[in-house]
Amino acid sequence: MARIYTLVNQKGGVGKTTTAINLGAYLAKHNQRVLIVDIDPQANATSCLGIDKHGVEQGSYQALLGGVSPMSLILKNDRLNLSLLPSSQSLAGAEVELVDEGQRNTRLRSALNTLQDDFDYILLDCPPSLGLLTINGLMAAQDGVIIPVQCEYLALEGLGQLTSTIQKVKAALYPELNVRGVVLTMFDRRTNLANDVVAEVNRHFPKLVFQSVIPRSIRLAEAPSYGLPISAYAPDSVGAKAYNALATEILAQDKPQG
Repeated sequence: MARIYTLVNQKGGVGKTTTAINLGAYLAKHNQRVLIVDIDPQANATSCLGIDKHGVEQGSYQALLGGVSPMSLILKNDRLNLSLLPSSQSLAGAEVELVDEGQRNTRLRSALNTLQDDFDYILLDCPPSLGLLTINGLMAAQDGVIIPVQCEYLALEGLGQLTSTIQKVKAALYPELNVRGVVLTMFDRRTNLANDVVAEVNRHFPKLVFQSVIPRSIRLAEAPSYGLPISAYAPDSVGAKAYNALATEILAQDKPQG
């Protein structure tokens, strides 16, 4: 039975896709069967894994709205031992098309339910917005939401709105929805502001902030241009070690007790 985590933050540039890709890559290095699902029309997760997003003919759009089996749409990277359900250009119209669809909030969950036995982890990369695609991502998050938060002041401004959205979805649509954890990203220990943000996030989400903190890193910023996760691009870098630590922390927490 797969664990399904949705990575979400309506603010762009906080390391959401970077976290989805690199957490997935390190979970795979720990011998987990990992699928990354790109439901962002910008297709950044798809590009970060070396796939030309303009060349993707079928992907998450067809799984959501085309009635196509998601297994037939998955791309496998044997070098990374990582699977991807890519985004395609057609996903750009999905927000509008979903409005008139039946079960519009749970279409992604229904599609992913068919993959439960094929993967250990399914990570969903949502768009930086709170529209129907993100709602589908939240409704599919059977094991919780992972929120990347950039260690800068402006990143805090959207936390209240995001928390409110999660609570509304929980109250109206999905009572089991919960926050799995918060990942602090782009941390610069040299600044007082970064440390203030860490304290504020811990106040917002007591006991839910992962111990593994992702530092600001040139290597992490460079890796997507090579179509590689940090585990393959610069495995000895501080960013690589941080994401490996995050994967290890999540695996330890997810390990069955007893």
